[in-house]
Amino acid sequence: MEFFQAVGRRYSQKKAYDPTRLVPAEDLQSIVQAGMAAPSAGNGQSPEFIIVNDEPTVRKIGDISQWVPLQTAPAVILVLSHPHMRQTLDSHTECLIGDAMVATENMLLACTALGYCCGLVDGPFLKPEVQKGVCELLGIPDDRIIFISIPVGYPAEPEPHRPKKPFAQRASWNS
Repeated sequence: MEFFQAVGRRYSQKKAYDPTRLVPAEDLQSIVQAGMAAPSAGNGQSPEFIIVNDEPTVRKIGDISQWVPLQTAPAVILVLSHPHMRQTLDSHTECLIGDAMVATENMLLACTALGYCCGLVDGPFLKPEVQKGVCELLGIPDDRIIFISIPVGYPAEPEPHRPKKPFAQRASWNS
């Protein structure tokens, strides 16, 4: 798929996925490699990634989060960062957030280019009990947090794409 075509087709799947349509490990690795190729502040390469495609483990993440996309997706990619980003707002935090978001967008576009639907899920991980439960489940050390999760797969039912505002409402030339 051509780049601008992937950008135009990308949307966040907020409803159920079809858990019976699996995503090959090779595709999941390619998606994460797209995230790893993202630029980062000072080339720090701060985001780390966990690919979860073991069905019982994905279901446990869904049960802990109580979030439909995480309860039904055949695979989930977790973007990890440092707890500092949720404790202090400073230039280091801004770099950590920027690094994670650039890597995430690369992966979202890679998912779309490969023909999958995906989403960006962060809300459940703002709850301490969800963060702790999933970190314990996966053995994530205390010096890391789950910043974003990306469910990957095929929709159980296609969602309509939300309309975007016209160019002139959001962009201007030279002013």
